[in-house]
Amino acid sequence: MEQTGGDEPFSVLIISSGRDRHLARTVQGIQRSTRLPADIVVCYMNQPDAVPPQGTLPLSVVHVDTPSGVPLPLGAARNAAAAAAQTRTLVFLDVDCIPAPEMFEQLLADLQQAGGLVMATPRYLYPDADLAAWETGGSMDVLMQGSIPHHARAALSPGRGEPAAPSTEYALFWSLGFAVRRSTFDLIGGFDETFAGYGGEDTDFAFTARGMGIPLAFSGATMFHQHHGVHRPPLQHLESIVVNARAFRRKWGTWPMTGWLEAFARAGYVAWDPDGGELRLLATPGPAELAAVRVSAPY
Repeated sequence: MEQTGGDEPFSVLIISSGRDRHLARTVQGIQRSTRLPADIVVCYMNQPDAVPPQGTLPLSVVHVDTPSGVPLPLGAARNAAAAAAQTRTLVFLDVDCIPAPEMFEQLLADLQQAGGLVMATPRYLYPDADLAAWETGGSMDVLMQGSIPHHARAALSPGRGEPAAPSTEYALFWSLGFAVRRSTFDLIGGFDETFAGYGGEDTDFAFTARGMGIPLAFSGATMFHQHHGVHRPPLQHLESIVVNARAFRRKWGTWPMTGWLEAFARAGYVAWDPDGGELRLLATPGPAELAAVRVSAPY
C-alpha cells in the first residue's frame, strides 16, 4: 500500500479557465503552506495563451481544449492533471480555493489514517473579505473572519486538528479539495469524461468509489473559497446539467442534483419525472432571466 507519511511527496492539481486572479491567490496560498507539495499541475481549459502565476514551487502546465460552444471538459482536465503529476499522492484543489496553511498537513495525515477519498472543508469568503490584507502578508485570521462554512456541510467535517470523519454520504462528495492516492484514483478510473460541463461528475466519481468499497472521509483541513457571483438555481449551466443528469440516470438508475432539477421544472425550463426516466429541456434562459437569479452571496 502506498503511504502518505510526513515526508511523502504529493502533487497539487488545479484546473482553470479564465480564472487567473483566483488562480494566482490559490498558488500563493499553496506557497504559504506548512507542508509544501513536490509540484503543482495546472490544466488550462480553452486558454491556450495562459501565463501561469509566478512562484517558488515547481509548476507544470497542461492544456485541454474543446471547440467553441462545447461545455468545459472538467473531467478530462482533472484526468490530464493527474497524468502529469510527479508523485503518487494527489491533492485536487479547485481554482477558487485558497488552502489554509495547515490544510495539506492535516489532509494528508487524514489520508494516511483513513485511505480512500478524503475531502477538505470549504469556507466561503464574503464579497467584502479583505483579500488584499491577506495577499500582502496577513494571516489566515483575515480569511477566517471574512468567511462562513456551508450550512449544508457544517456537520460533515470534524473540527480543525481532529481526525477525519468516515462517512457513507458519497452523494455529498465534492472535488473542491480532496486527497487520494494515485493507485486509488487509477482504480476508480479517474473522472468519467462522459460528463462535460457542470454537474454530476463529482457524484459519479464518488459513486464509482463506493461501488468498489473505497472509503470516504471528511477532514477538518480548511480551504477558503474565493467569492464569485452565483445563480440560484444555476440557469447558466442548465443545458449541461440536463445532459449530465440524463447520463447519470442511465448509469446509476437515480437522479442527481434533484434540488436543481426541481427548481428548473417549477420555472418551466424542463419537464422532469422524478420517479421515471423523463427529463426534457423545454426552454432556455435569456439575459434577463439569468440576471434575475444572480446573487452575490458567498455560495
